[in-house]
Amino acid sequence: MASTRDRALAAALQLVGEQGIRALTHARVDERAELPKGSTSNWFRTRDALVAGVVAYLAESERAEFSTAEMGPVDTPEQLIEALTAMIAVQTGPLAPRTRARYALFLEGAGDADLLAPLLVQRRVFVEWTVALLARIGARSPEEAARALMAAGDGLVLHRVTVDPHAEIRPVVERAVRAALD
Repeated sequence: MASTRDRALAAALQLVGEQGIRALTHARVDERAELPKGSTSNWFRTRDALVAGVVAYLAESERAEFSTAEMGPVDTPEQLIEALTAMIAVQTGPLAPRTRARYALFLEGAGDADLLAPLLVQRRVFVEWTVALLARIGARSPEEAARALMAAGDGLVLHRVTVDPHAEIRPVVERAVRAALD
């Protein structure tokens, strides 16, 4: 069973993903996590501490999932297209609230380097993974291609979690991957 702290953080992440950063209060987290009143404030004395805890929890959770994710081999452009399409489908489908929370937390931390640090570490891991895959499948400039591919992916993810949850994924990913290889 998850610790009280982890229950509070999971509930906080859900709140942010479903209702936005303004919904993040100690009392709402206690209620969502079905914890006694005051439990969340025992772990996180201030709202800033709670936000920082949620950022760290999100980054740690995603890093653990990413490192254990079972993905088939990615040795061809087609395999990369399939892998990215599947990843975006999950991030904008079953994990859409968490994805919205990530965006909200990035914006909340935009002026605070310490708060943003855990999310940026996670981002660097994903950038390195993308660069390595693009190099493996023959991109002439993997770093440049990764920036373009990730920008297209980020735009598609944002579009799906805010405007059009049914926007097609594969055609966008395919075009971005093919362009990354030119």
